[in-house]
Amino acid sequence: MDDPHIPARHIWPAPAKLNLFLHITGRRADGFHELQTVFQFLDIGDELQFEARTDAEIRRITPVPGVAEADDLVVRAARLLQNHSGYAQGVNISINKRLPMGGGLGGGSSDAATTLVALNQLWGLGFSDDELAGLGLRLGADVPVFVRGRAAWAEGVGERLQPVELPEPWFVVLVPNVHVSTVQLFGDPQLTRDAPAIKIRDFLASPHDGARFRNVFEPIVRAKYREIDAALVWLSEHGGAAKLTGTGGCVFAPFENEAAARKVASQAKGQWNSMVARGCNRSPLYRSEQLPDD
Repeated sequence: MDDPHIPARHIWPAPAKLNLFLHITGRRADGFHELQTVFQFLDIGDELQFEARTDAEIRRITPVPGVAEADDLVVRAARLLQNHSGYAQGVNISINKRLPMGGGLGGGSSDAATTLVALNQLWGLGFSDDELAGLGLRLGADVPVFVRGRAAWAEGVGERLQPVELPEPWFVVLVPNVHVSTVQLFGDPQLTRDAPAIKIRDFLASPHDGARFRNVFEPIVRAKYREIDAALVWLSEHGGAAKLTGTGGCVFAPFENEAAARKVASQAKGQWNSMVARGCNRSPLYRSEQLPDD
């Protein structure tokens, strides 16, 4: 008999994010880096479906190239929640993977967060956002912001979050055909690990100031990946202050309206894969019909 909590088919969004800037301000004794960044969601992303099982197995139904099922953050998130809650039944998980891996858009972390939030709801567990964010942090530093679902100023390793209200422009995101290794970037000796700390009010006064608020990984990525460097040059010429997001390969620039963004994206055809998306201060996960927007 199927679990009555879970509809036969239900689609849950796992939105992309952008890091509007990313500074590393120090390194802790345990080797982790202290950072400052701002997360904003996009209205595009992956999609997940959950179907009840009659046994306790957690299974990924759709393969993800290059990612073993046991290593997939979606599977790990479901098993973590199942073990933490003691829930007796399993689930089949299907993934419509739209976001590029290694692109800095947070696809894996977002998928994991959506799994935690969706199964908490569908299994009727009743865990709070704080509890789910704590579980999510075991999976990755970016998971908590997706669990909480609000644009946020982040410090620590990314887990100390303060919601912020930002402009919600349209963005053009270029997707160079490269996969950037986060581990290699954090280990690079050229990485700036003592960037000056920024105050929230200074950032909010001019959130898209490309000269003041940069991504410390950008110089290293540009030197290692010529295609990303070329994408940043092209988008800067066509849209102003282009930036790298996170530690990935995708680059972005804001536009005042959808028409302007789509015009630039159309010019990128044949040279760059591109996406046009609206910035969101509230995650599309919480704007979907499944969850209340409290």
